[in-house]
This record gives sequence, C-alpha cells and structure tokens, in this order.
Amino acid sequence: MTPNVDPERASERIAVARAYVDALLSHDPSGVSLHVDCTRTEMGVKTGRSGPHIARSLARGPQFRLIHRISDFTADVDGHTVSTRYWVYVRPKAIGLAAHVSESFVVDEDNRIRAIVARFGVPRRRVGP
Repeated sequence: MTPNVDPERASERIAVARAYVDALLSHDPSGVSLHVDCTRTEMGVKTGRSGPHIARSLARGPQFRLIHRISDFTADVDGHTVSTRYWVYVRPKAIGLAAHVSESFVVDEDNRIRAIVARFGVPRRRVGP
C-alpha cells in the first residue's frame, strides 16, 4: 500500500477486488460490485463490455467453469488501483494445471469496479499447498 492511501479505504478496495476473484470460483457475482460501465481486458483483448456482461460471464461463462481452485492471493493498493496476483487451478484436477494471474482493478469512490485488466501465464503443472 502506498502511504497516501487511507488504510481503511485500501482494505475496502481490496475486498471489492477479492469479491471478484472469489466469484471466479463460486460463479456467483451477487457480491461483486461492478459499475454498469465496467470493462474487462485480458491480455490486451476486451472481454467484458459492461458490468452486467461481466456479471453474466462470471455466472455462466464456460471459461470460468474450468477454475476449481485459487491460491496465493495478494493485493496492493495505489490510489484507486488494486493490483492482485494469484494462481488459478484449472480442470481436470488430476493433471494439476495452474496459471499465474496478475489483475488490476480500478475501484471508484463508491467501491465499484470500473475497469479490470488481466494478464496470465500459460497453465503449467503446479503442486500447490
């Protein structure tokens, strides 16, 4: 966290980002605070055009159905930006594939996600805790 960010505000922003990451696994976007104009970009490609579109993708998107576990979540706050890092483990479980994800969230004053930018590595075998 940067010194110019109120610790309470930083914790709130991290919780907003964490709710999104948790929804990748639960497929329940009801606890995710997305601004109606939120966009999502993965590896430079726009994959979410609005908050409702992103929420539908979290709930029903086949790309998220592959995720069966998330680990090693960390987050840092710089102003309105929450930078997260974590591992996603994908199905089938038996082969133990995981990809490292770096994701940034722009969170507004009302604690709604305005933008998501994700970068991730190629899934590889990983033995996790």
